[in-house]
Amino acid sequence: MNYSAKSLDNKFIRFLVTLITAVIGGSLFTILHTPIPWLLGPIAAVVIGARFSKIPLYWPVGIRDIGLIVVGYSIGLSFTKEALLQIISKLPSMLLMTVLLVCFCAAIALVVSKLTGVDYPTVLTGSIPGGLSQMIIFAEEMKGIDITTVTFLQVARLMMIIFVVPFLILGPLFNHPTHGTAADVADNVVQSTVPVFPNVIWFTIICVVCAFLARKLKLPTPNLLGPILGTAIAGISGLHGPAVSPSILDVSQFMIGTYIGLLLKPEKLEHKTKIISLALLSGLFMIAGSVGLGLLLIYFYHITPSTSLLSLAPGGMDQMAILAHEVNADLSMVTGFQLFRLFFIYFVVPPMLRLFFKVGAGKIKKKPA
Repeated sequence: MNYSAKSLDNKFIRFLVTLITAVIGGSLFTILHTPIPWLLGPIAAVVIGARFSKIPLYWPVGIRDIGLIVVGYSIGLSFTKEALLQIISKLPSMLLMTVLLVCFCAAIALVVSKLTGVDYPTVLTGSIPGGLSQMIIFAEEMKGIDITTVTFLQVARLMMIIFVVPFLILGPLFNHPTHGTAADVADNVVQSTVPVFPNVIWFTIICVVCAFLARKLKLPTPNLLGPILGTAIAGISGLHGPAVSPSILDVSQFMIGTYIGLLLKPEKLEHKTKIISLALLSGLFMIAGSVGLGLLLIYFYHITPSTSLLSLAPGGMDQMAILAHEVNADLSMVTGFQLFRLFFIYFVVPPMLRLFFKVGAGKIKKKPA
């Protein structure tokens, strides 16, 4: 009993230190007026704190899940019947852009593999965009793939996207509407007239149940995807939910950002300097590739540069959706493209990689000694 109580006390102290560290990071980034400070601030502070703190930092996954559910609900609110029809009409371009982006990342992985000496299957698995959890699970199933390197490459890419894209989007190169599109304004008017009670209770139940079902069905990022689908279906069916206040969104970003910061553990990586440098460089090339593909989207659909880049940015769907909120991008289009890539990577990429690695291994075996 004493040991159990002591263990709980230690966990609470570790959680408290993590909480204070993350709050300092979020507050500092708010003072500095950086983009999405309550996401980026906790990430930066926790990464640094974990490196230098004598107390191991701890953040319960349940808190992150609550943050994901809130963000998922907020994203789901943007899915109207009109938005759904728009996404369906863009399915061919979604497939084309996703395949081109994956191929571009595979080419970058080949260059990184040559420069670092790390085997190509490991680098390729670590470079597939937008499928962090799925690629780590895939790496565990495949023999000969270095899971630590895969995890680091995936997290380094994600962090590069999270930190670079906001500054790029909010810089002088990208123009975005200050007050949102007419559709956004109309949508906000509808949501502002929705009574908070009892609708908030109904949507809380819907989001929690859908998150649970998504976990049971083993869908990717279930605590985000479940509430998105549940809220979207409810909205299309005629049940409107109240809009999420900026302060609640800040709290949800804080919950997610603190957890992301703890994912990066560079001390477990071999040849740190070389791999870190090339991982960050490859992240920049991926962003450049996304900008290039985004120009095609702008040409075909006459959308804003912000919407095109956030639709194709090889980062997490939740972070891109949060940023889309900030710059009044077309949230339904951003989420539609990100969702499509998420499903493509979840269902199509792993079988293709297995076949590719199997064929590659067969060729190596056939080579004469």
